[in-house]
Amino acid sequence: MHAIIHGSLLAIAALTPVTAPRQSRLPGVTVTAPYTRSHGGYIISGDFRVDARMPTVVFPAQALVKDDILNVRPVHLDDDEYLVLQECASADCRLAHVVRVWNVDGAVGWVPHSEWRVWIRHENKYFIWMQRMPVIQSDCLGCASHFVAFQPFSPPMTLEPTGAEVANNRGLLRERPPQAVPVVRQVHEGATFVVRFEGGATVRIQRMHAAD
Repeated sequence: MHAIIHGSLLAIAALTPVTAPRQSRLPGVTVTAPYTRSHGGYIISGDFRVDARMPTVVFPAQALVKDDILNVRPVHLDDDEYLVLQECASADCRLAHVVRVWNVDGAVGWVPHSEWRVWIRHENKYFIWMQRMPVIQSDCLGCASHFVAFQPFSPPMTLEPTGAEVANNRGLLRERPPQAVPVVRQVHEGATFVVRFEGGATVRIQRMHAAD
């Protein structure tokens, strides 16, 4: 199955990484690579990409649609690493919605089913990226061991922690501002897309949809 994908998905407007200014409006890209198989009544695809002009962003080559299931499995996250799934929350994607966050302990907060799987409720532009934030100090009274609460809406490529963890670590956050982490390796392993971020964290990603 060959899919010719045009650049609507790549037009994540103003998708500016936290680390340094980069090109934020990408031209169209044509992809002809299904990376798809069938298993257990699902069509499973690993057709995701990282564009060299935006090396911190993982995106599906074709827009996710209602009732897709996104299977995201982070491997070997460090204490200061947070994997983020966002979706555009405005037409120009200058505002994004945090769909899920994973840290070294797994999915952050309550999730309805599997912490690795995200049920897509509506078609939209979704993207995955990683942010580093300071490790919370051990003398932070009443704090969790990691940041566990975040603003639900923020600019794309921005994860804004909230709560006691922020109140007690403002100095650290000023000294070490959150930074997006670039992808240094990407490979398709059959119907699984595997990315390795700078520092060694690996994420395995699949898109699943019930077969007709």
